[in-house]
Amino acid sequence: MNLFRLVLSAVLLLLLPHSPATAEVAIAVAIDDFSYTDTSAEPTNQIAAHERRLAAFMAALRKDIGADQRYRLVPSTQDGAAFKVIGGIQKTSTLVQWAKVAVIDVGARKLVMDKLYTFRGDNDESWHRAEVFVSREVMAALATPALAVFDFELEDMTAASASASAASDAAYLAEVTGSVRNALGQSGRYRIVDVGSARGASAGQALRDCGGCEAAIARKLGADRSLLGVVRRVSRTEYTLGFQLRDANTGTVLARGDSGLRMGADYSWKRGAVRLVSDRLIESH
Repeated sequence: MNLFRLVLSAVLLLLLPHSPATAEVAIAVAIDDFSYTDTSAEPTNQIAAHERRLAAFMAALRKDIGADQRYRLVPSTQDGAAFKVIGGIQKTSTLVQWAKVAVIDVGARKLVMDKLYTFRGDNDESWHRAEVFVSREVMAALATPALAVFDFELEDMTAASASASAASDAAYLAEVTGSVRNALGQSGRYRIVDVGSARGASAGQALRDCGGCEAAIARKLGADRSLLGVVRRVSRTEYTLGFQLRDANTGTVLARGDSGLRMGADYSWKRGAVRLVSDRLIESH
């Protein structure tokens, strides 16, 4: 069915060249015309009515999003869109229709919203109600703060040789960073920005020692927030975890967390870090 071909469209879009969003200007959003499929098997031909309602739906959706000064609409054929909205509507029976809607972060090459809605009725009023609801959902997805989660750093306060455990430390830190990014991304509260191009941007200096420079780096990546985490090894079996969440535009610390002293081997860093950010940034809001 045409409705489910959206998945293929999204995958193909993620492979296309893209241009990064610019934080200082209105964010460019492209909205494709939604497809329409009628599988209700009703005898009455309603093609003309459906085409008219779908056109009104798309016009209202573009009007709602374009009215917000944070965004500017661009043609789907134009390069430079930070987000792309695609969708389709399927009539499954006389009174039931489905609306499949996805929002794609073009720069990050990932879906930030992918939902299937059900709405009842097939008249002007029911289509209008569906559009109002869908536009609110799309706007909420577009407004999700972009977060740059930088690689967790290790501050080793023991007297042990740094080279003795460098490889294993790097592996455990990578697990910590990956798990924290996944937890925050899956929470729906943040849109995770790729920081790969910014590695080494502090000229070899640890980000924890650069006086909040990670916020400026995050801003250049198009992020609204930055998160920097640190594992402090107190002894081979004791450690603490901490993080700072900053506003990427002002550098202001918006939230911080500190686990206090914990007992456990290096492989327990991941569990402690996920628990800490979940408590302070996900479950507390």
